[in-house]
Amino acid sequence: MDKIRAIVTGTTGMVGEGVLYECLNSPKVEAVLVINRKPCGYTHPKLKEIIQADFFNITPIQDQLKGYNACFFCLGVSSVGMKEEAYTKMTYTLTIHIAEILSKLNNDMTFCYVSGASTDSTEKGRSMWARVKGKTENDIMKLPFKKAFAFRPGFIKPIPGLKYSHKFYKYINWMYPIDRALFPAAFCTLEEIGHAMINSVSLDKDRGIMEGKDIIELAKRN
Repeated sequence: MDKIRAIVTGTTGMVGEGVLYECLNSPKVEAVLVINRKPCGYTHPKLKEIIQADFFNITPIQDQLKGYNACFFCLGVSSVGMKEEAYTKMTYTLTIHIAEILSKLNNDMTFCYVSGASTDSTEKGRSMWARVKGKTENDIMKLPFKKAFAFRPGFIKPIPGLKYSHKFYKYINWMYPIDRALFPAAFCTLEEIGHAMINSVSLDKDRGIMEGKDIIELAKRN
């Protein structure tokens, strides 16, 4: 497999930072580009960063997005307290805008989208966030990426020592081994998500939904 040249979004959030961390430490990845509204705080020989204030219009930087064969899209917001219109704009509109541009610039790209457990692929369920995520997944799959995967993790155990882990995790991490043993498909580690995304680039399928159990299995591949 050719070395991975990855674009990573959302690196000032817990999942994006964890995926960035795994990419920087993986011998399979030779270059990483992060796009942020503010600096992520990392420096590394593999790493390049673009500060872009407006994610709803990335055309001014699109020439800098050529030559990458993977995008690990970890940018997202919580639906708590948001109206459907606002959540759709921040989740669906923003993601598809970026994905459309990347699919045109890099025809050999694998696009991994961080969705969530219980996402609604029918787009017709009662849960607002699940419908919006489902539509986002569905429309990503229609774009001309070489490969496209929607990752649907449940509970995620953070990587110790990283900057952007949610504070409340330190109070509940002790439960993780018990819950993983009882419900293995619903609990994964952030390391596993990062490894699974990296390994998806060499996967022998071109589209798919990655539920918790799939993420865990994919993370084990050499």
